[in-house]
Amino acid sequence: MNADTPGLRRQPHVLLLFVAGLLSGLALPPIGQWWVLALTLPVYLWRIETLPQGRWGRGFLSGLVFGFGYFVAAFHWIAFAFFINPADIWMMPFAVGGLALFMAGYWGIASALAMRVPRAVAPRWLAALLLIAVAEWLRGHLLTGFPWAVPGLAADGMGAVAQLASLVGMNGLTLLVLVWAALPALLWCGWRRERRVSLAALAVLLCLPAAEVWGLWRIGQNPTLLNGSVKVRLVQPNISQDDKWRSDNADAIFRSLMDLSSAGATEAGVSLVVWPESSVPFLLDEDRTALSQVGAMLSPGRTLLAGAIRRDRGANGNDSYYTSVVAVNAQGEVSGRYDKWRLVPGGEFLPWEDLLTRLGFRKVVSLPESFTAGRGPHNLPVPGLGLVAPLICYEVIFPNRLIAEERPDLIVNVTNDGWFGRSTGPYQHLAQARLRTIEQGLPLVRAANTGISAVIDPLGKIVARTELLSRGVVDHLVPLPLAVTLYARIGDLALCLLIGVVLLSLRKVWI
Repeated sequence: MNADTPGLRRQPHVLLLFVAGLLSGLALPPIGQWWVLALTLPVYLWRIETLPQGRWGRGFLSGLVFGFGYFVAAFHWIAFAFFINPADIWMMPFAVGGLALFMAGYWGIASALAMRVPRAVAPRWLAALLLIAVAEWLRGHLLTGFPWAVPGLAADGMGAVAQLASLVGMNGLTLLVLVWAALPALLWCGWRRERRVSLAALAVLLCLPAAEVWGLWRIGQNPTLLNGSVKVRLVQPNISQDDKWRSDNADAIFRSLMDLSSAGATEAGVSLVVWPESSVPFLLDEDRTALSQVGAMLSPGRTLLAGAIRRDRGANGNDSYYTSVVAVNAQGEVSGRYDKWRLVPGGEFLPWEDLLTRLGFRKVVSLPESFTAGRGPHNLPVPGLGLVAPLICYEVIFPNRLIAEERPDLIVNVTNDGWFGRSTGPYQHLAQARLRTIEQGLPLVRAANTGISAVIDPLGKIVARTELLSRGVVDHLVPLPLAVTLYARIGDLALCLLIGVVLLSLRKVWI
């Protein structure tokens, strides 16, 4: 076999695409170097543009390899969860690599379809970007959805540009970020010999600083306003996963939460206390002694929202378990419940459980049964505040079907990122919560076991927070919501409209 063999010639392309995808992960929080996409994305687009017409198989491989590199970088933090129990480490490459490869398949299919789009309809590079944006929308919906690390999350590091989420949402930002990242290369490369192409590319690229100016104007027009009568206390106990589920630690964990919740709360005027996801290693709503102590800790009119596991008893011992938020009042009564309805695949339930358990796989969460999904988004009333929308852990990464029909006054996100240590995972999780506030025009408070706990205003501004892997509380007045945003009204229809506008305005210029 000589050096001109096609298989050998393609190998450098594969490696280059993988490295380019891997480096693209630098655009995501907490690194946030979004401009890196302007260097890495053109590598993928160059490969797509230079493939022979109709070679959809090579197009699929190109998108798959580039996407695999990107998602390996984006999902590497998942590996930290498997170090909690050394017996699970063998599953780590299947979880990280398998998940990254599966998600990259969406980009592979998008790239294959781009190879079939006639150039009379759209240039191939533009078709590929539009189809990847659609693929990202599908990635958030199909098979329970997993919209973690969408390219639009790079807007977290783009300053006021992130305010565009109030118009087009996270998926619309994905399309904009991808197009903006591609345009510098379009101006630099051979396509610029066509003046109309260069002028069109420059015009669209100038929309980026225009978006920054508009975002700054929006922030200036909406200073953070606070509800002067409601102060929240976010409790961050910082309990390691090694200790969290040991039965002999139950009393110490509960006592730590109670001490953090009560210390100076009356003097500080705290009216709402929030504990993180699965805050105690027992069934809080069934423990009358614990509920009585919580009631005694709360003064009249005050409420605890606690992340907790709860149980519905079934016939013949067939109980159903939920990961929930329970509201407890000053009488020590459970006044409301919310059950998580978007469960983490492989964490809280095992897809294709019968097959995978035979192969030795199991859930990361140490509960014999899989959790049961709740009935969907709904609000909980909190005296003195109004309605709150609970979101448990990774429910906050979904921009769609986030809020119940009746608009709440506040989003409450409880989570436990202790599985992932000092990795990028907790920072990306916080960034996605921040995007939800901009999309909905609603404030959000977030209690995380090991951090990062935060109070976020409806423009995505973090007004108070803890540090990762620290113990303590955050006391702060609750921000007031803004008017309903365009995205909150029409949802991802905005993405469809944006795609239509881009196609109609650019197809005649770049053909």
